[in-house]
Amino acid sequence: MTVSAQQRVSASAPQGTTESAPQRATAAKPTARRVRAIRDRLRLVYGVPGWAPHGDPIAELVLTVLSQSTNDRNRDVAYLRLRERFATWEDVRRASVDEIEEAIRPGGISRVKSARIRAILDAIASRGELSLEWLERLPVAQARAYLCSLPGVGRKTAACVLLFALGMRDVPVDTHVSRVATRLGLLPAGAGFDELHDRMLALTPPGAELELHVNLLRHGRRTCHARRPECGACALSRMCPSAHSL
Repeated sequence: MTVSAQQRVSASAPQGTTESAPQRATAAKPTARRVRAIRDRLRLVYGVPGWAPHGDPIAELVLTVLSQSTNDRNRDVAYLRLRERFATWEDVRRASVDEIEEAIRPGGISRVKSARIRAILDAIASRGELSLEWLERLPVAQARAYLCSLPGVGRKTAACVLLFALGMRDVPVDTHVSRVATRLGLLPAGAGFDELHDRMLALTPPGAELELHVNLLRHGRRTCHARRPECGACALSRMCPSAHSL
């Protein structure tokens, strides 16, 4: 199933997510057998996501900016209003920050987001063309490096673009994925964003990038909450070293 940027379930930047780095920590790498066991248990609960890459990397970039510090509904309203107001991304780039801000106001902190969207589009266009489809012809590391060179774009946002838009091998680590994977012992507590993304990518079986990301995120939203995790109802409690201790 192919989904557009605004149709997919949010797997990019849950509300309150930032890309500032916490303190670094170390931990032993989990075995491939353990990762597969966790993946398979999550699969029994949430199924296997069947999304195909939607093919619009600029849309994914903008959607991720709009998702910051808000909920899915407000993000989607802001995105749809932006697309209804401006026919093309070039029209958005040529609009004033005030015009963009008015369109995306339902998404919250619209002044900051409108300026960031304009800066990103200007940076992309400075190469001579307002397009990012060419990224899929690059090695993943090079495509990621370019995205992270754009104003305000960090590893998580870059991973969203690579995975959801282009189907390239990367795994976004947002607050939900980080929390669940840390409690399960897959990721080290207190690691910085670069290390979290590097480790998550290294432990994810090739081809399972989207599945593992989406199902860890779903589990964080539905069961493994930040303050009151529902360990008694958790399908992973027997394999979780943090179960019933939080």
